[in-house]
Amino acid sequence: MLNFRVSGEGKTIVFLHGFLESLTMWDYLPLEQLGSRNIFIDLPGHGKSPLTDKSDHANLEFMADEVIAVLAHLEVTEFSLVGHSMGAYVGLLIKQKLESCNFLVLLNSNFWCDNEQKKIDRLRVVKIVLKAKNIFINEAIPNLFWKPELHKDEIKKLKDEALKMSSEAIAYATLAMRERKDFSKEINQTPSGYVLIHGVYDKLGSISDLESRINSRKQLHIITNAGHMSHIENSDEIMEILSKLF
Repeated sequence: MLNFRVSGEGKTIVFLHGFLESLTMWDYLPLEQLGSRNIFIDLPGHGKSPLTDKSDHANLEFMADEVIAVLAHLEVTEFSLVGHSMGAYVGLLIKQKLESCNFLVLLNSNFWCDNEQKKIDRLRVVKIVLKAKNIFINEAIPNLFWKPELHKDEIKKLKDEALKMSSEAIAYATLAMRERKDFSKEINQTPSGYVLIHGVYDKLGSISDLESRINSRKQLHIITNAGHMSHIENSDEIMEILSKLF
């Protein structure tokens, strides 16, 4: 079973971290203020969770099913979900599979599949990671921040944690993201079930791209002075939005 942590009491919120992260990413937010039962989970191959998939093809379905197994173990009957980056990709599948998921918050993420260039880039990442994991991590993590020079301590902590991952686990997650499904139809057919929170300076996805793909502008919350790591770069605005949602 995946590694998880539970804190608080009340309505259940499940938190899923992003690529190269772990459940410790949520420590930057004072989530106890939400007055909820918070479940934090390490996705396969990340943090303290092993990668146990023995199939020939990396896929996010496996990650989603492993999270669902944790929820079943904890006897969760109704919940909402907050996913950062890759965690939201997994969350999209979970929401599709479980009617008990009220709504999904996509934090610095998106809901469509990779274009052909992005798929090529993913394969390039896999090759680099399998040969020189350290080089990839040292280059990739600072690029997640709008102004990395302001977050040297956080970047070092993220690097140290990512370096503990195996090259195989990083490659698996990369390939799984490469093959993810398009959820544009679901996002626009049931806008009340999805909330988008995005840093205005996120280098991995633009605000204009998100705006062009959603029918309801009310779904999107823009975080100022933040890149892909908005939970670190502007935690106050993140908490303000989450407090209103929950």
